Amino acid sequence: MRKLSMDDLNRDSVETFKNKKKIPLVLVLDNVRSLNNVGSVFRTADAFMAEKVYLCGITGTPPHRDIEKTALGATESVAWEHVPDTVALARQLQAEGYKICSVEQAENSTKLNDFRPEPGVHYAFILGNEVFGVEQDVVSMSDVVLEIPQFGTKHSLNISVATGVVVWDFLSKTLTQQV
Repeated sequence: MRKLSMDDLNRDSVETFKNKKKIPLVLVLDNVRSLNNVGSVFRTADAFMAEKVYLCGITGTPPHRDIEKTALGATESVAWEHVPDTVALARQLQAEGYKICSVEQAENSTKLNDFRPEPGVHYAFILGNEVFGVEQDVVSMSDVVLEIPQFGTKHSLNISVATGVVVWDFLSKTLTQQV
């Protein structure tokens, strides 16, 4: 067995990627402070072909070297938009038919392993600030609050890790539904 080279991977160009059909989800960052986390979310969005990334409130926006350091160019391939107010965006997305899913620890949350995406439905996954999480007004209006089960002594995951876990779970369940 040998590791694959960059040539072996045969990656799409940015233009080809932009024209491909995406999976039915957008990622919403609610006041994320760390620019490295923002860049990592862009890379995850690119890897799993998310429709778009929304950067809300104080969340930093490209171009910025700290975002690019972890995005590795994904800010060029992934559609994104800055929106000042997360609640207003969540309402807009709901009106457009998206199911709003806050990723948060909350009363009556749905454990990620129990979450079953509905076929044909578009989802907006909202991930919050590294200290305060998703703002309560957004949690209150969410269609679903998803909680990643954790079994250790810590009670949270880094936002970039949580994004990868949630998006991979969604994608694997969505692909399973298509079989």
